[in-house]
Amino acid sequence: MSEPVSEQVLRVDAYPTHEVGGYRVRAGKPFPFGANVVPGGVSFSVFSDQATSMTLVLYKRGEPEPMAELEFPKEFRTGSVFAMTVFGLVHENIEYGYRADGPYDPVTGHRFDARQVLSDPYARLIAGRDVWGVEPDRSRGYQYRSRVCLQDFDWGDDTPLGVPAEDLVVYETHVRGFTRHPSSGVTAPGTFAGLREKIPYLKELGVNCIELLPVFEFDESDNPRTNPETGEQLFDYWGYNTVSFFAPKAGYAATGRYGMQGDEFRTLIKELHAAGIEVILDVVFNHTAEGNEHGPTISFKGLDNATYYMLTPEGYYFNFSGTGNTVNCNHPVVRNYVLDCLRHWVADYHIDGFRFDLAAILGRSADGTPLPNPPLLELLAYDPVLRHTKLIAEAWDAGGLYEVGNFPAYGRWAEWNGKYRDTVRSFLKGDPGVTGELATRIAGSPDLYSSRGTSASVNFLTAHDGFSLADLVSYNDKHNEANGEGNNDGGNDNASWNCGAEGPTDDPEVNALRLRQMKNALAILFTSQGIPMLLSGDEVARSQQGNNNTYCQDNELSWFDWDQVDENSELLRFTREMIAFRKHHRELRSTSHPTGQLRDSLGLPDISWHGERAWQPDWSPESRLLAVARCGTGDDDVVYVAMNSHWEPHDLELPALPGGRVWHLFADTGASAPYDIRTPGAELELENAGKYLIGPRSVVILVGRTPDAEL
Repeated sequence: MSEPVSEQVLRVDAYPTHEVGGYRVRAGKPFPFGANVVPGGVSFSVFSDQATSMTLVLYKRGEPEPMAELEFPKEFRTGSVFAMTVFGLVHENIEYGYRADGPYDPVTGHRFDARQVLSDPYARLIAGRDVWGVEPDRSRGYQYRSRVCLQDFDWGDDTPLGVPAEDLVVYETHVRGFTRHPSSGVTAPGTFAGLREKIPYLKELGVNCIELLPVFEFDESDNPRTNPETGEQLFDYWGYNTVSFFAPKAGYAATGRYGMQGDEFRTLIKELHAAGIEVILDVVFNHTAEGNEHGPTISFKGLDNATYYMLTPEGYYFNFSGTGNTVNCNHPVVRNYVLDCLRHWVADYHIDGFRFDLAAILGRSADGTPLPNPPLLELLAYDPVLRHTKLIAEAWDAGGLYEVGNFPAYGRWAEWNGKYRDTVRSFLKGDPGVTGELATRIAGSPDLYSSRGTSASVNFLTAHDGFSLADLVSYNDKHNEANGEGNNDGGNDNASWNCGAEGPTDDPEVNALRLRQMKNALAILFTSQGIPMLLSGDEVARSQQGNNNTYCQDNELSWFDWDQVDENSELLRFTREMIAFRKHHRELRSTSHPTGQLRDSLGLPDISWHGERAWQPDWSPESRLLAVARCGTGDDDVVYVAMNSHWEPHDLELPALPGGRVWHLFADTGASAPYDIRTPGAELELENAGKYLIGPRSVVILVGRTPDAEL
């Protein structure tokens, strides 16, 4: 029953005070920024420090020309914030942007141009690239249109999973590439909805966290290159040139053409959480799609160029990102923008964590100098909303700043461990002089993270940027010709080895060795201390045909071929069992670095090193064999991992076990399937408990536990 009108309390901000351009308006509230639905209308708020005037440009949805342009009255400006509530707007039927007027003087950093309609940096939705790959109408003056979004999604009882960092198994994948291949069999290939249909696969694989390549709105058509061999258009497939930081990419949604990309993405996250899988976003705050002085003006350049970008004294763009511009992340306004953005994704999308692309840039000052106490990194570490999210840094940038092991962490940040990648790759090749550093890396890199624990290290061997695992063992050199850059793009130092033939071959010995090398890599990865990260498709030997930089390849070079799930089922089974083995053994996930201290319960140290002779590791430069035994607290099993990158077999003397335990064989990559690996808990007891012959270029994993009851 409604109250009598006379007893209702009328909101003082629910009625207009002015009329502009035929629309009833009033001064809006400076916060929150962006466009927000309020009683009777929509409140618009935008920051610009140096603009002399600001105009709100309104469009009927999809129409090329504005339906109204409303200049903010001077009294609607508070400090450097222009805020106005416009009454009578139906938020679902409008698109909007801004014209900012002010000085155009690049030397002093100002690039105002009132002729340009600008996207709202806080826009929750962007229209203009609603369906992936559709050629845009470039005659339109305003390409990336801001839209208003309600935040009314029903999350039910969804809450953050809070998987402990040390228990994570991260799976890096691409929203489109995961299901775009015709073999995917999903109803909406290449979309959030399509990925949702593959949740059972992820769950069966055993991963409990997916890390998605950028999902913020970007323009896949902004790549001007074509494939020199076929003439086909190349796309910005990876999506690292962000157009809008608060908006999910519409082209990744089956419902993007209807403006429903936000809810489609939220539905995916909700169902992933229900399956026990967290979601980490790869976010790119080091640069934007606006590029250098020759790039387009989309948003920041026209609103407040001197605030948002690092500029040289001459007004040019510093380029620590390698892509033309560098975001001025430690400017107080910009760091609050980054904070607001991440809070938005956590609060409105229930995101569990973030991986920061070229995160070393986030520690630079306005002139590029590394800061001893970067305020942005500290702010993110202690923010109440982000307090329990995962923060992972790619701790280097394109300007030469390399901070692996030295990233300002504030007790919160983890890092992609590039040294782990490089060391294990080198060992797998059989390089000399690596055994000592291998021991350090698989023990959680205590030299880098002694005060931060093992979970500060995200261990990986492959990622989107570089060779896939199958290519790592199939190519000595990159083959990026299809990118149209004369094979000059992509890294040259890959620490790869083709096993005797460059690229595909019918030689059964070479192919058998490649398969064994992939198993070796996975066995080392999942028995190392630290957080393991698996590149999507490595579990089924996905190849990029030697291309180590598929940023522009929206085709079968990048897509997950689901036929390989059956064709390479041996490797998939091996991967699943390795992940299960890691979950089965707490000592592999210890948060503390091992010290060699004796475990009283078993009479063995928490970690011990071995060579051909038990307790006698060979640290010489020519050594290519290392074995490690781990012993947990309490009455746990002992896990022994022997790694042989030598091209000769070796007889291993196994360490004696206490308490009546005997050695059981879990995995031997030198054996043929199905004897290469077993299900955790069903390992085969060794007949000769004191010896084991490890084959050439093989990894053997044993478990020391009490004898099988039935024997």
